[in-house]
Amino acid sequence: MNQAHHTHDTHHSDLLHAGWQYIEKNSLEQFSPQDWQILQSQRDTYMREQQARQALRMLADSEHDSTFGYRVNNYRHSLQSATLALRDGLDEEDIVVCLFHDIGFITCPNSHGEFAAALLGNYVSERNRWMLKLHAIFQDAHARHHPSADLRARDRWLGHPHFEWAATFVERYDQAAIDPAYECAPLSHFEPLVMRV
Repeated sequence: MNQAHHTHDTHHSDLLHAGWQYIEKNSLEQFSPQDWQILQSQRDTYMREQQARQALRMLADSEHDSTFGYRVNNYRHSLQSATLALRDGLDEEDIVVCLFHDIGFITCPNSHGEFAAALLGNYVSERNRWMLKLHAIFQDAHARHHPSADLRARDRWLGHPHFEWAATFVERYDQAAIDPAYECAPLSHFEPLVMRV
């Protein structure tokens, strides 16, 4: 019994802060009201301090990934998108959205817009949530020789209050952000913006 407990202890993940407590139960069914209270108080601080860092790490982990044909990988595309927005004087939220708009492009290719909208949804405006969800459809307007592109797919949203932003985003900061010669700002430049947003 002691040996099993010792082995279990060696597999504990580190707590973020000294003074925090592990909930020493092996299923949620065993948690007491006090356990949930402890967990929630630690969770609030953890999320506040770690969410942006871990999102940045998700992107940073793709820095050296290969590409299937674009001349830049998704990491470089994301940096280029954010750098273009930065140099155009967009606000911090828009720059961060540019940085993360394709965060799910490889792992969730058919729903990567929804992935980005879910990741950023609690921290950005409805304008950006809407654009993130639909930007892949808006991109069809720029892919006239793609065999399955619907060049007029975005037209069903003509007149929507966020249509122009989505069209501008895709034209300026997405479909044209694949230039390997473009000098991007490093990811570290965007970290303070991500933390603030």
